[in-house]
Order: sequence, then C-alpha cells, then structure tokens
Amino acid sequence: MPARLIDTLATTGPLADLFADDSLLQAMLDFEVALARAEARLGIVPADAADAIRAAAKAGNFDAAALARQTLRGGTPGIPLAKALTAKVRAANAEAARWVHWGATSQDVADTGLMLLLKRAQPILTADLSRLEAALERLSDQHRNTVMLGRTLLQAAPPVTFGLKAAGWLAAIRRSRLWLEDAFQDALILQFGGASGTLAALGEKGFEVGRAMAKELGLGFPDAPWHAHRDRLASLVAACGVLTGTLGKMARDISLLMQSEVGEAAEPEGEGRGGSSTMPQKRNPIASALTLAAANRVPGLVAAFLAGMVQEHERGVGGWQAEWPTVAGVIQSTGLAIASMAEAAEGLEIDAEQMRANIEATGGSVFAEKAAMLLAAKLGRDAALELVGEAARRSEEEGRTLKEVLGEIPEVARALGSRALRDLETPEKYLGAAEELRKRLLVSEGREGSKPRKR
Repeated sequence: MPARLIDTLATTGPLADLFADDSLLQAMLDFEVALARAEARLGIVPADAADAIRAAAKAGNFDAAALARQTLRGGTPGIPLAKALTAKVRAANAEAARWVHWGATSQDVADTGLMLLLKRAQPILTADLSRLEAALERLSDQHRNTVMLGRTLLQAAPPVTFGLKAAGWLAAIRRSRLWLEDAFQDALILQFGGASGTLAALGEKGFEVGRAMAKELGLGFPDAPWHAHRDRLASLVAACGVLTGTLGKMARDISLLMQSEVGEAAEPEGEGRGGSSTMPQKRNPIASALTLAAANRVPGLVAAFLAGMVQEHERGVGGWQAEWPTVAGVIQSTGLAIASMAEAAEGLEIDAEQMRANIEATGGSVFAEKAAMLLAAKLGRDAALELVGEAARRSEEEGRTLKEVLGEIPEVARALGSRALRDLETPEKYLGAAEELRKRLLVSEGREGSKPRKR
C-alpha cells in the first residue's frame, strides 16, 4: 500500500507498506496463530482448533476500517481483533472458536504485533545504513587530499579536507548504528503475560507457552511480561532520535555547501529531483531537506514516548495507548533520513576547484592563526597577535592577501623568512593531523560487520 499523500515526506515506500493496515493486522494475527500452535503442542488446546485459527487468521479476511472504528471504542485493537477472529473461526469450526486468544490479554496482541513490525523494519534500516556507510567511506578516501575551508560558527576558519569531514559523518553514523543494533536486540521480545502479567490463566504452563511462541515468532523471550515497563522500547526510540540527529547534521552540512554563493557540493540529479516549480535553474538539496525535516520531527516524538513511560501499576492508562503512532512515526522518519542520506552520499558531487577558490577568496585571513603561531615562537605571543591582527585589518581594507601585508613588515619578514612567507597560504601545509584523524575515524568502533556492544 503506498503512503498516504500527507505522509509522503515522512516515510519511504517499504516502511509505508510495513506500517500499513494489512501488515499490522497480519502481525497481530500471527501472534494469535503462534499462541494457538504453542498451546496445541503443549496439549492445552486441541490441534484442530489451532489449525482452524491458523486458517482464519489472514488479514484479507478482516475489515481493517471496521476494526479501527471498534478499536477507538475499545481503547485497544486486541479486543475487536479477538472478537472478529473468533467469529471467523466459529464460521468454520464452532468448537475451535472457544480456544481463540486463550490465556492472553489484548495488550499482548498489540505489543507483540508491534514487535513483529519492528523486527521487519530493522533490515530495511540496516540495508540503507550499509549503503550510506559504504558511500561515505568511498568519499572520504577519494577526497582525502581535497582541501576546503574549515568553518566555525559559520565563519571561515583554517583549512580541513573534505575527506576528514566525510569521515566525521561516517564515524558518528557508525556509533549511532551500533547503539541502534543494541537497542533492537534488547527490544525485539515477546509480550505475553495475560490479564495482570502473571500468566495465571495458563497455570504452570505459561512459561512453556511463552517460550514456544517466542521461538515461532523469532522474538526474544523476556524474564517477565513488560506491559507497564517501556524502557527497552524507549531505548530503541531514543537510539533512532540520536541517529536521525546525526544524519541531520550531515544534511545541514551538505545543504550549506550547496548554497549558490558556496557551491562546493551538490546532491545527485535525477528525474523530478531538486527542481523548482518556477525557477528552472535550481538544484535544490532535496535529500537534505527530507532528512532535516525528519530531524526536526523525531525529537518531539522521542519526547512524547518518554513522557508516556510513566505508566500505572500493571497496565497503563493513556501512555501505552499513545505509543503506536509515536513509534511508527519515529521508525518511518528515521528510515526516510537514512535512505535520503544514502542516496545523497552515493551521488554527491564535490567541486574541489571551488573549495580551493573559496579558500583563496579569504585573502589568506584563514591563515592568521598559522602566522601568529610562527611569529609567537620568535617574538612572543602578545607581539605576534598584535602584528598579525594589524596585518589582517590592513589586508581586508586594502584588498590584498595577508602574506603580502605581512611581508612588508620588516620585523615579520626577518622573523619568518621568505620561505615561510611564501608557503603561508598553502592549504596543504596547514592541515595538521587531518589525515591521521581521518584514518582513525575510518577504523573507529562500529565498522560494518562489528559486533554490537553489550551495555
């Protein structure tokens, strides 16, 4: 099912399909099938009842719109779903109908259904993260010697390399990905506790049923039901928030580099990408815009989830009911940000000549620190700062380069010498440890294939 038009700037096609009505409905029905099958294997319900439940539990057999209306009345989707499934089973096997939803509670259905969707969402996010990481590593290697302005508080600063900038994006994304992997591992667990979370309706066989269900559904089996304890899911939501913020930082940088007066980078072109309805010359940062929109949206969703964690006793009132759209929004927004930045990174165009030209356009002012450090070793820090500061002011006023003005100051010329003055404004000669830092970031913890950390 395609995304609704109003959601198209907040999700991707695969994630829209994943959180569509039929997908969610089938995930909850899969819980009911796993429950019946586990109970049949343990002799709790008849085998033919489990077969009848399985045969009926197909999303296409149900009216999702009607279930949605009934959910609004019942406060949980589990109640109308259990009734509807019971009716479907009864139509084929009246005796089997009495065993539908045996020993479970409505929140068990809803929470486990959500876990099954998240289980399917993880490889979607992981695949796009792998694309993004691979593209950034290529960019970093390709541009390890591409010099560009450093920018601090949006002002020109001493040079860096684009390779280092890309490696910084990559390392931060890897760290976030590692947390996300841990959070998925912790969160993807079965919810099965019955009315008060004690499995009392199943007597001594509750744990056996739960373990069998978890195995069949491919979920972890927790030490106890977690109806009112949302910490694991909160960690996953928070991990998505951090990752989306990290991607937003990359998107902000790219969009700033794409400004017309900067012109150092450009997102890939393509049919229908980046154009304007009125200005045919434009090439807009669309992937960055979608990512920044997600980065604006997700923090509020994370906050909403955290606010809902304060739940009452064994089952919450309001906090739990707020979670479905919140979690769906977080996952879809995060997925959109990942996919958008993967597309941008794979086709990102870098204008190395413009990067160098922008350095030269500063008239050497970004090398004032270098000049001051060289002079401080000979003349002392205070004297050096005063001389370079005055030279920088003259350079700007007279429209000349910093090294030209400095070379006319006898005290400076004697202290630095002709070679140091000649090389003063060569970006490659003032990169410090940029390449070593880039290499360290590329091999930092969190590379693809590394094992998730244990917290």
